[in-house]
Amino acid sequence: MKKHLPLLSLLIALNSHAELRATGDLGIVIEREAGAALIVNTSRHQQLAKIDQLGDLSHASVVFSRDERYAYIFGRDGGLSKIDLLQDKLDKRILQAGNSIGGAISQDGKLIAVSNYTPGGVKVFAADTLELVADIPASYGDGKLSKVVGLVDVPGQRFVFSLFDAGEIWTLDVKNPKQPVIEKFKNIGKQPYDALITPDGRYYIAGLFGEPGMALLDLWNPQAGVKRILADQIKPEDKQPVYKMPHLEGWAVAGDTVFVPAIGKHEVWVLDKKTWQLLKAIPVAGQPVFVMARPDARQVWVNFAMPDNNLLQVLDVQSLAVKQTLTPGKAVLHCEFTPRGEQVWVAVRDDDQVLVYDTETLQTIARLPALKPNGIFFSARAHRIGL
Repeated sequence: MKKHLPLLSLLIALNSHAELRATGDLGIVIEREAGAALIVNTSRHQQLAKIDQLGDLSHASVVFSRDERYAYIFGRDGGLSKIDLLQDKLDKRILQAGNSIGGAISQDGKLIAVSNYTPGGVKVFAADTLELVADIPASYGDGKLSKVVGLVDVPGQRFVFSLFDAGEIWTLDVKNPKQPVIEKFKNIGKQPYDALITPDGRYYIAGLFGEPGMALLDLWNPQAGVKRILADQIKPEDKQPVYKMPHLEGWAVAGDTVFVPAIGKHEVWVLDKKTWQLLKAIPVAGQPVFVMARPDARQVWVNFAMPDNNLLQVLDVQSLAVKQTLTPGKAVLHCEFTPRGEQVWVAVRDDDQVLVYDTETLQTIARLPALKPNGIFFSARAHRIGL
């Protein structure tokens, strides 16, 4: 035994100097034009690594494994990439379709679902190997395939998504992924373009581009079908040009109210979560794109489509009014709050940087260089429904 003591002491000494990395304060910043992802530490405001050769990330989104070790990146070119956040490397990448618009991870963390424009449908993969386990064509009419949008995970080992061309909402039960169960809700409205799931996983709401209003599905009572809401709030003659489609997964639920971007209006709508009626329209600087609530629901941050995409506005939830207008820089594309909301990270694409704001003082506290940053995604998303 004594002969092994020097070797044992050496191993202990080496391990004591090795950096141990936890995953709770890690995140991903997408560099859209470089096709790369930056692994960042949100506590230190530090870039840890850069992962290259991830394809077309012009509309990239990210979900995380439940242990927060792996990030799954969905690329516009149909690429699905699995990033190891502890070893700073690409674990695996596949091209699963021709044109993809996002994805989700299942309730148990074992399945990754991807929504596709080309070919239209949803594919489901094993999270550990990225092997295909289910292929769901979005068929409608006479064998046509619809673009799929608004894909989210919901309780009960299910996914929900919308069919843009068909005007339908489908639920997908993958308790047995080799025999998935599909329920279809038809005639929900023209051209659903994105969707929101409330944080409790109960209400799925699809925004409609082809006609006024939204489509609401109560997943606790699906037998009631899809309900149309807010159909009379925008008249065709009142609509303004839409330079960038709002992203409805960026809608904000704050207590008993819901904050949504009004398509074709320079307004954020405040809805009663119980009745889904309009409580107030808050005038804002431009066409909202993302409307995101601080985790404590005290503030809502709004960014805008061009030509007002150099601005951010902070709404006060209690007064339902604009609290402050910020000018972070050229082309503000996305915001992400730290898990408890004391900071918000802001991607400023055309200034090649990410700004970090203190959400109480609204002052900039850090800047990180990034090449044309797009989306920002933190590992705490692993524990939230619909993200």
